[in-house]
Amino acid sequence: MPGRECYHCKQWIEDGEEHDCWTTTEAALTQNLSDDLRAAWERLRETAVSFGDQRIYASHKSIMFSRKSCYFFVRPKKNFLELCVFLGRTLNAPQVRRSDPASKSKVYHIIHIRHRDEVEAPITDWLQEAYELSDVVVSKAVKVQTKKKRKVEAKRITPR
Repeated sequence: MPGRECYHCKQWIEDGEEHDCWTTTEAALTQNLSDDLRAAWERLRETAVSFGDQRIYASHKSIMFSRKSCYFFVRPKKNFLELCVFLGRTLNAPQVRRSDPASKSKVYHIIHIRHRDEVEAPITDWLQEAYELSDVVVSKAVKVQTKKKRKVEAKRITPR
């Protein structure tokens, strides 16, 4: 049969068949979770929603939580939820499996969640910190861009 293998999801796609493996939903990503992981996911989502206004959406294999930029996301795996939190500092805690710079102002932290009881302080505190930081970092970026724009405009106006 003529067709091709999608290089993202490795699914076989027949010629003429529509395929969009990038479009997904929260329900699709969480449908096969065990009871413990589902309870942990629900608690994570409830905690994030309690912080305030934000956008929650599924993208490829992750569920993103963002204000003006993503402040954390969750990748549901078979045996754990992989939590990636963006903070303005590096954490030194046993829950953090890995951390690296994500940009000049943010560091990402990978945390594995296996049970609902793990979704409590300090993890919930870090999520709250990331939520608050996401607004501050974006505000600073806008101020820096505005200052640069003013300098460029001032150079254009100055006669030679």
